Amino acid sequence: MGASDLFSKYDPGENFCEIFGQGENAAIRDDLHDRLAAYRVKALNKRNRAAERELHNLGITFTVYSDAGAIDRILPFDPIPRPIASNDWSVLERGCIQRVTALNAFLTDVYSDQKILKDGVVPRELVVNNKHFRPEMVGVKLIHNTYTHISGVDLIRDAKGEFLVLEDNCRSPSGVSYVIENRHLMMRSFPDLMEGVRIKPVSDYGQQLRSKLLETAPASVDNPQAVLLTPGVFNSAYFEHVFLAREMGVPLVEGRDLIVDDDDKVYMKSVSGLQPIHIIYRRIDDAFLDPEVFREDSMLGVPGVMRALKAGNVTIANAVGTGVADDKAVYAYMPQIIEYYLGEQPILNNVKTYICRDRDDLAYVLDHLDELVVKPVGESGGYGIVIGPKASKSELADVRAALKEDPENYIAQPMIELSVCPTLTEKGLGARHVDLRPFVLTGKESWVLPGGLTRVAMREGSLIVNSSQGGGSKDTWVMQ
Repeated sequence: MGASDLFSKYDPGENFCEIFGQGENAAIRDDLHDRLAAYRVKALNKRNRAAERELHNLGITFTVYSDAGAIDRILPFDPIPRPIASNDWSVLERGCIQRVTALNAFLTDVYSDQKILKDGVVPRELVVNNKHFRPEMVGVKLIHNTYTHISGVDLIRDAKGEFLVLEDNCRSPSGVSYVIENRHLMMRSFPDLMEGVRIKPVSDYGQQLRSKLLETAPASVDNPQAVLLTPGVFNSAYFEHVFLAREMGVPLVEGRDLIVDDDDKVYMKSVSGLQPIHIIYRRIDDAFLDPEVFREDSMLGVPGVMRALKAGNVTIANAVGTGVADDKAVYAYMPQIIEYYLGEQPILNNVKTYICRDRDDLAYVLDHLDELVVKPVGESGGYGIVIGPKASKSELADVRAALKEDPENYIAQPMIELSVCPTLTEKGLGARHVDLRPFVLTGKESWVLPGGLTRVAMREGSLIVNSSQGGGSKDTWVMQ
């Protein structure tokens, strides 16, 4: 089998290709093509299988709760990188910071004066009736008005090559550990492919995260101490919790490791006694965080931590109640939110979105179900999505009934053929759809990890890239 056979079956079709569609960045395309063409399919697959075994041996896994037979599963890894030209990255970086800045302004407002609701820019009921809206946060003052310290902005690229925002993740965006581990894996397993390529580094994420969190510590504290709060070993992202705690150099704790005293101060239990804690990076949902305030039966949280927050003695990242900002219905108003708070037009556009709670939008969606993608507003991980053009008659009938019964729970969007990137298969390179999740860290100001998580729909023709739905990932190269 000749070296050129690696590309013999590659056909992006009508989709924008992340390598061959680079246009003015032809140097990136040509260099990657030449580097990859030197590999034989069989040898490349052998090396990739060895790399995936290394992921499993290192414990770089996640859990799919719906699959009882696969408790520990690696995120499938693809060794063909996804390049992003420096000029494209400059736009993405500015667009992500603009978006997160507006989201923090929106959250600060809806938990204080609610001016945007009074002005009718965003419907009041869309916010105050949202299941993620937390009345307990109204009037709570946060350092630098930072609600979403760690944000994930999910981006796609359409057939014309334009980046579009698909959704915002403001509660507890996951996947950054794979960004860093994918880079390390490429450096160990495919050093010849990377040799001489100028790529922006990603390994300082842990230090940047710690620095941004420390910037939001209570103002009265001279030497703030942080912890990462995990629900425990059975959580699907437990590997990432361990990884991030290690990268930041902070303790990984469970709720039982922390206490709140009568003065509303937080302490960590240790062999040397109680240690004061000022910042909690929590990977626990709001409902389980404080049994004094939310679910009384929660064994995962810290009783009294909301008292400590309101007393100004602890910072919780991300803040309680941020979920109202990454609701898929609120997402539809992001262009107006950006203009309202920043006086700017969005740098990154939304995908056209129909809000099914609106009577006219609902009528349009019901008339065009076989053309649209229907999504529940409160779900994540790809669950509950119905892709109209690929759905069966029975699936369309079911979603039609669901829309009529509970229209407020759904939005709909046109089906966009996501861009593709060459992806390794047993027969050579195949075109597989990808998206991109840059991670934005916010303290006094925001910083964006260069690149982010490129997720891959490993099944041919699939548009679902989520790991919980069988997707994989690949290294993202932001070129210098």
